[in-house]
Amino acid sequence: MMKIALFGAGGKMGMRLGANLKNSAYQVAPVEVGEAGITRLKNELGWSPVDVDSALKGADIVVLAVPDTAIGKVATGIIDKLASGTMVVILDAAAPYAGHLPDRKDITYFVTHPCHPPIFNDETDMKAKLDRFGGVAAKQAIVCCLMQGPESDYAKGEAVSQTIWAPVMRSHRLTVEQLALLEPGLAETVTASLLDVMREAMDEVVRRGVPHQAARDFILGHMNILAAVIFKEQPGVFSDACNKAIEFGKPVLMRDDWKRVFEPDEIAASIKRIT
Repeated sequence: MMKIALFGAGGKMGMRLGANLKNSAYQVAPVEVGEAGITRLKNELGWSPVDVDSALKGADIVVLAVPDTAIGKVATGIIDKLASGTMVVILDAAAPYAGHLPDRKDITYFVTHPCHPPIFNDETDMKAKLDRFGGVAAKQAIVCCLMQGPESDYAKGEAVSQTIWAPVMRSHRLTVEQLALLEPGLAETVTASLLDVMREAMDEVVRRGVPHQAARDFILGHMNILAAVIFKEQPGVFSDACNKAIEFGKPVLMRDDWKRVFEPDEIAASIKRIT
C-alpha cells in the first residue's frame, strides 16, 4: 500500500481530496496546522493530523493541497526531508510554471487539475447534477502533467489523480506550459472574465427595467442553446439576425488583440499576480 502525505488536509481542497482518499487503496497521513482545519478533519473524516516528519516518513507521494501562494514555501520546507524517488503532486500549474518548486533532480514533480463536470452531461442523479465542482458524484475529465521524473512515474501520478478527482471520465496528458494556457489563460482570464461581463450585462438590463427573474431566465436559457450550437454539442445554425448581432457585437466588446492573453509573457504575468 502506497503512503500519501496530504498537506493542507483540513483546508477546502484537502477535505475534498481526503473524502476520496479515505476509503481508497492509499494509506493517508494528513498534515494540518490550523485549528479550524483540524476540527474539520476530526469531525468530517475522523482523522487526526500527524506532524510533518511522521507524515513524510516512508511517504511515496506528497500531495500539496495548499494555496498557490504557499506552494513554494511548503515545498522548500520539506524538500530536504523527502526520500529519493518521492513524488510531489501539485494541484495547479501556477506555482510550478512560475518556478516556485525547489530544484532537486531525484524526486518527481507531478501536476494535476480537474476540468470540472461539463455543462453538457448525462447525469440523471440529483446529487451528481448538483456536484458542479466535481470529485463527489459527477463525472469529470482531468489533466495531468509529468513535470519532472521518470516516464514510469506518469502512471502512478495519473492513478492518484483519478482517485482524488473521482469519478473521472477522461484523463488528458499535457505539459505544464499547456496547462498554464488552460488556466489561468482560457478558464480564468477569458472564460471567467466574459461570464462576469455577462452577469453585469444581465444586471444592466434589470437596471433598465426588465424584471430580474425574467432577465435571469432569458440569459441562462439562451446560454444553454447558444453554447450547444457554438461548441457543436448539437447541430444547428443561428438566425441571420443573431449572426449580424455577433458580427457587430464582437468588435464592440473585444479588443482586436485579445488573443494576446495567451502569449507566454502575458501568461507569466498573470501567474505572477496569482502566486
